[in-house]
Amino acid sequence: MAGHPNNELILGYAPGSPEREEIQAEIDRQMGEVVEIPCIINGEEVYTGTTTTQVVPHDHGHVLANVHLAGRGEIEAACAAAVAAQADWIDLGLEGRCAIFERCADLLAGVWRMRVNAATMLNQSKTAFQAEIDSACELIDFWRFNCLYARGFHDDFQPLVSPPGVQNSTEIRPLEGFVLAITPFNFTSIAGNLPSAPAVVGCTSVWKPSRNSYHSNYMLMRLMMEAGLPAGVINFLPGSGAEITEAALANPDFAGLHFTGSTATFQGLWQEIGLALPNLRSYPRIVGETGGKDFVIAHPECDRQGLLVALLRGAFEYQGQKCSAASRAYIPRTVWDAISYDLCAETRKIRMGDARDFTNFMTAVIDQRAFDKITGYIERAQGRDCCEVVVGGGSDHSTGWFVEPTIIVTTNPTSESMVEEIFGPVLTVYVYEDDDFEEILVMCDEASPYALTGSIFATDEAHVQRAFNALRFTAGNFYINDKPTGAVVGQQPFGGARASGTNDKAGGPLNLLRWISPRSVKRTLDIPQDWSYPFMGDG
Repeated sequence: MAGHPNNELILGYAPGSPEREEIQAEIDRQMGEVVEIPCIINGEEVYTGTTTTQVVPHDHGHVLANVHLAGRGEIEAACAAAVAAQADWIDLGLEGRCAIFERCADLLAGVWRMRVNAATMLNQSKTAFQAEIDSACELIDFWRFNCLYARGFHDDFQPLVSPPGVQNSTEIRPLEGFVLAITPFNFTSIAGNLPSAPAVVGCTSVWKPSRNSYHSNYMLMRLMMEAGLPAGVINFLPGSGAEITEAALANPDFAGLHFTGSTATFQGLWQEIGLALPNLRSYPRIVGETGGKDFVIAHPECDRQGLLVALLRGAFEYQGQKCSAASRAYIPRTVWDAISYDLCAETRKIRMGDARDFTNFMTAVIDQRAFDKITGYIERAQGRDCCEVVVGGGSDHSTGWFVEPTIIVTTNPTSESMVEEIFGPVLTVYVYEDDDFEEILVMCDEASPYALTGSIFATDEAHVQRAFNALRFTAGNFYINDKPTGAVVGQQPFGGARASGTNDKAGGPLNLLRWISPRSVKRTLDIPQDWSYPFMGDG
């Protein structure tokens, strides 16, 4: 694609590097303050007085922020502000809107980079590298590439034919009304993209951030305002998801849902939208990404060291709190016999602790609820005859919510930890007989309701193609000889189907297409002056 932006370069944070010194100084600065986070409604700060605290997951006694939560009045005001702002936002034009979000990208690549990265490290307990690839590079890419995609729509969707006397065209309109963006804790970039992607093409948004990432998400809201985002275009509402959804669906101008979160929540929202249809001005667009049970399948003939690295990084980076994290693996017996000792030994070497300590590979899981859920899976596996915890299994929530990187080996391919999403640093391995590769492909396809990411490790192209074909609908993002994580905007647009979502591919043009409602225009140049037709003549 000619003239497209380049992906933002990832800083390394190596010892002695300027970025390492900058991020450490910024972390210390943010640790020394407690921020008051308001709602942002029609460009104004609204302090409701109903507050909750935001803490550091790896040091949960430390408060980062006091967050003012929206009530029914603030929610309704935000919806009204979004509706009122849309006409001027459309009139600004695509180039005007793109200029704002490209300024957002430039600010994040520059003076805001360390602020947002440090906030992500503290708020979501990410290492410097995980914060860099998320809250800096991916969001910079979202903003720049979304503008590229939107600019292409005008030319891409023009009619192919205009016969003599007629001029046909297509206007790329936004949806009529506002989009409700409900965003997750685990990626700051997703939190920034969900309300802003529809805004690029002319929609306005009501943004409900996750209760576990108010601090970093508020930073992004301030950044967008500094870049010139007009009042009311994106309204920032910390608060109850149920209350915000109820008020949004009661507004006839509700036009769409942009969601990342759990399958159960998304299905419930879809049902609520269906019930609300008679009172809505138009049929809402529903776009969601809802998690996965992501797999790695190894063929007996594969790069064994590469497989080991992919399992370790894919399962345990960011404590496994990625929709794409490697969570189940199907390993042939000869390969498992060759790598299991080293895999466990390398897993034991993983350092876990404070995000400010750059020697740590992992930090804490997000909150007590996640800690209890993850440790529950581990404890139940330890009590089952079909499962063996071969490494890890420990946990400690006294200072932070820490769960050791854990590998479970199971003899039951449908055991709980093999098929259910855990969203933590837990990898379950099923060891299969070498001759059963094709049966394992079927098993993998049928074992879980999810279909987000997955990977195949094989050295022979025939085996790769066999897996490629057998797993066609098992993963929306498919990796060959790599871990099933790390999608890059503009390179591997991200999303899955089945219970993993609507597969509208964040980071590609398909997602933005969901937020437009084109108008076909016919301009007649040779205006008919006679109402009759030739067939009506005598003869």
